Amino acid sequence: MSLIRPLDPAFPIERQVAIDAAAVVLVNVFTLDKADEQTFLRVWQDDAAFMKQQPGFISTQLHRAIGESPTYLNYAIWESTAAFRAAFTHPAFRAKLSAYPPSAIASPHLFQKLAVPGICVA
Repeated sequence: MSLIRPLDPAFPIERQVAIDAAAVVLVNVFTLDKADEQTFLRVWQDDAAFMKQQPGFISTQLHRAIGESPTYLNYAIWESTAAFRAAFTHPAFRAKLSAYPPSAIASPHLFQKLAVPGICVA
Protein backbone atom coordinates (compact mmCIF):
# COMPACT_ATOMS: atom_id res chain seq x y z
CA MET A 1 0.00 0.00 0.00
CA SER A 2 1.49 3.28 -1.01
CA LEU A 3 0.11 5.36 1.83
CA ILE A 4 -1.71 5.26 5.13
CA ARG A 5 -3.40 8.59 5.72
CA PRO A 6 -5.02 8.95 9.16
CA LEU A 7 -8.62 10.09 9.48
CA ASP A 8 -7.41 12.22 12.39
CA PRO A 9 -3.78 13.31 11.82
CA ALA A 10 -3.47 14.28 15.49
CA PHE A 11 -4.31 10.73 16.56
CA PRO A 12 -3.20 8.18 13.93
CA ILE A 13 -3.74 4.43 14.17
CA GLU A 14 -0.26 3.94 15.66
CA ARG A 15 -1.33 5.96 18.72
CA GLN A 16 -4.77 4.33 18.90
CA VAL A 17 -3.46 0.77 19.13
CA ALA A 18 -1.43 1.72 22.20
CA ILE A 19 -4.63 2.28 24.21
CA ASP A 20 -6.12 -0.77 25.91
CA ALA A 21 -9.82 -0.93 25.13
CA ALA A 22 -12.37 -3.68 24.70
CA ALA A 23 -14.74 -4.22 21.81
CA VAL A 24 -13.29 -1.94 19.15
CA VAL A 25 -14.40 -1.30 15.60
CA LEU A 26 -11.90 -0.64 12.86
CA VAL A 27 -13.20 1.66 10.15
CA ASN A 28 -10.83 1.84 7.19
CA VAL A 29 -11.61 3.98 4.15
CA PHE A 30 -9.67 3.10 1.00
CA THR A 31 -9.37 5.33 -2.05
CA LEU A 32 -7.72 4.11 -5.24
CA ASP A 33 -7.66 4.43 -8.99
CA LYS A 34 -10.52 2.70 -10.78
CA ALA A 35 -8.04 0.62 -12.80
CA ASP A 36 -6.72 -0.89 -9.55
CA GLU A 37 -10.04 -2.17 -8.18
CA GLN A 38 -9.60 -5.86 -9.07
CA THR A 39 -6.10 -5.96 -7.59
CA PHE A 40 -7.33 -4.17 -4.47
CA LEU A 41 -10.20 -6.64 -4.02
CA ARG A 42 -7.91 -9.66 -4.43
CA VAL A 43 -5.37 -8.31 -1.91
CA TRP A 44 -8.05 -7.19 0.56
CA GLN A 45 -9.63 -10.65 0.44
CA ASP A 46 -6.27 -12.23 1.21
CA ASP A 47 -5.74 -9.81 4.14
CA ALA A 48 -9.24 -10.44 5.47
CA ALA A 49 -8.68 -14.21 5.37
CA PHE A 50 -5.50 -13.71 7.43
CA MET A 51 -7.26 -11.43 9.94
CA LYS A 52 -10.16 -13.86 10.25
CA GLN A 53 -7.75 -16.44 11.67
CA GLN A 54 -6.33 -14.08 14.31
CA PRO A 55 -7.32 -14.28 18.00
CA GLY A 56 -9.89 -11.64 18.93
CA PHE A 57 -11.26 -11.14 15.41
CA ILE A 58 -15.07 -11.05 15.39
CA SER A 59 -16.20 -9.98 11.91
CA THR A 60 -15.59 -7.76 8.92
CA GLN A 61 -17.60 -6.29 6.05
CA LEU A 62 -16.34 -4.48 2.96
CA HIS A 63 -18.51 -1.78 1.37
CA ARG A 64 -18.09 -0.06 -2.00
CA ALA A 65 -19.19 3.50 -2.66
CA ILE A 66 -22.15 3.74 -5.00
CA GLY A 67 -21.72 5.05 -8.50
CA GLU A 68 -18.37 5.53 -10.18
CA SER A 69 -16.32 6.23 -7.04
CA PRO A 70 -13.62 3.60 -6.44
CA THR A 71 -13.85 4.19 -2.68
CA TYR A 72 -14.22 1.35 -0.21
CA LEU A 73 -15.02 1.15 3.48
CA ASN A 74 -13.98 -1.80 5.61
CA TYR A 75 -15.73 -2.27 8.95
CA ALA A 76 -14.14 -4.85 11.28
CA ILE A 77 -15.01 -5.74 14.86
CA TRP A 78 -12.32 -6.88 17.29
CA GLU A 79 -12.56 -8.05 20.90
CA SER A 80 -9.93 -5.50 21.97
CA THR A 81 -7.24 -3.13 20.81
CA ALA A 82 -4.70 -5.70 22.06
CA ALA A 83 -6.09 -8.31 19.66
CA PHE A 84 -6.17 -5.83 16.78
CA ARG A 85 -2.67 -4.58 17.61
CA ALA A 86 -1.28 -8.14 17.56
CA ALA A 87 -2.83 -8.80 14.14
CA PHE A 88 -2.04 -5.35 12.67
CA THR A 89 1.63 -5.54 13.70
CA HIS A 90 2.06 -9.23 12.84
CA PRO A 91 5.01 -9.58 10.42
CA ALA A 92 2.96 -11.73 8.03
CA PHE A 93 0.29 -9.01 7.78
CA ARG A 94 2.83 -6.17 7.43
CA ALA A 95 4.50 -8.05 4.58
CA LYS A 96 1.16 -8.21 2.72
CA LEU A 97 0.78 -4.41 2.57
CA SER A 98 3.20 -4.09 -0.34
CA ALA A 99 0.81 -6.16 -2.49
CA TYR A 100 -1.78 -3.36 -2.55
CA PRO A 101 -1.82 -1.29 -5.74
CA PRO A 102 0.28 1.89 -5.60
CA SER A 103 -2.80 4.11 -5.90
CA ALA A 104 -4.40 2.68 -2.73
CA ILE A 105 -4.62 5.03 0.23
CA ALA A 106 -5.91 3.64 3.52
CA SER A 107 -7.38 5.72 6.35
CA PRO A 108 -7.79 3.37 9.35
CA HIS A 109 -9.31 4.47 12.66
CA LEU A 110 -10.52 2.62 15.75
CA PHE A 111 -13.85 3.34 17.42
CA GLN A 112 -15.90 2.12 20.37
CA LYS A 113 -19.68 1.95 20.63
CA LEU A 114 -21.24 4.89 22.41
CA ALA A 115 -24.47 4.92 24.38
CA VAL A 116 -26.91 7.68 23.52
CA PRO A 117 -29.97 7.65 25.81
CA GLY A 118 -33.10 6.66 23.96
CA ILE A 119 -31.21 5.95 20.75
CA CYS A 120 -28.51 3.26 21.17
CA VAL A 121 -26.59 1.27 23.77
CA ALA A 122 -22.84 0.85 24.20
